[in-house]
Amino acid sequence: MSKTKQPTAKQLLSVIQTQTAIAKLGLDINAVMTLVAEQVQLITQAKGAIVELAEHGDMVYRAVSNGATAFLGLRLKMDSSLSGLCIAQNRTLYCKDSEVDERVDREACRRVGLRSMAVVPLIHSDEPIGVLKIYSERVNAFKDADINLLTLMSELIAAAMYHASKFGAQELYKLATQDTLTGLANRALFLDCLRQGVEKAKRTQKLLGILMIDMDGLKPINDQYGHRLGDEALKEIGKRIVSITRQDDLVARLGGDEFAVILSSLGDQDLAKKVMNRIVEACGLPFVFENVRLNMGASVGLAFFPEDALELNKLIEFADLKMYEHKRARKVINLNV
Repeated sequence: MSKTKQPTAKQLLSVIQTQTAIAKLGLDINAVMTLVAEQVQLITQAKGAIVELAEHGDMVYRAVSNGATAFLGLRLKMDSSLSGLCIAQNRTLYCKDSEVDERVDREACRRVGLRSMAVVPLIHSDEPIGVLKIYSERVNAFKDADINLLTLMSELIAAAMYHASKFGAQELYKLATQDTLTGLANRALFLDCLRQGVEKAKRTQKLLGILMIDMDGLKPINDQYGHRLGDEALKEIGKRIVSITRQDDLVARLGGDEFAVILSSLGDQDLAKKVMNRIVEACGLPFVFENVRLNMGASVGLAFFPEDALELNKLIEFADLKMYEHKRARKVINLNV
């Protein structure tokens, strides 16, 4: 690393701006972690930045920057990763070259596409509960100033966690994995559970299905009645989806008007198709809020593992494709009515 130890004035200004943005996010811990990851990638010129939380012996990628979106929800074993060592030793660690550093999970580094990385612990209630990590595809890519900046940014996350500390560790986990508007699982938890669901389906030889759901009609509601009613419509759609799915299924809001469902341990495809059709029917019913009748709907795409795709991203893409086909078909029907 370079001996330039202090962040530049421009970098420090970015930290202050990030701190201001965090103040507006309140207790949305996932949004805070994502914001910090995005900013630290930008400021340090890293290939990607990740917030990992320690959960049941694993390090879980709970928030990522734009450069690392493919790895959201990924799990690594604590005892074979630099992040796990960072937690165990409660100190900043730097890997100059992952190909020769014995502390790292070399195969995982190759999958992510990194050669050097720095990790700093995230402290909550005097205990390390996760790490903030930056990485690069280049050997020895980071300066001392970058590491110091990383520490500053980790303290911003820690401060947000401190304000949420009255909720305790379990509630803090919920804040990091739940959508704040609907209370459903967020994108990070959805991808984490989908990865685990696929692995379970491989072991048990059971069918797994996913539904990608796009709420129809949100923009007209927002435009005509404002975002408060739009938010109520989103919450109602979430409730209707939950009411139809099984207790063991996972319902998530991925962001905006996007929802998703993981249907695990399916006996056959018929059950998933029935759930899909019932969701379309339920979401198409009008919603009356404060004497205002809101017209809503949902376009849904269904994909099965392993029939439709073997890779996680391909499975999601297949369901997305089916969802857009359904959306186009709905528009044609509406035009002909």
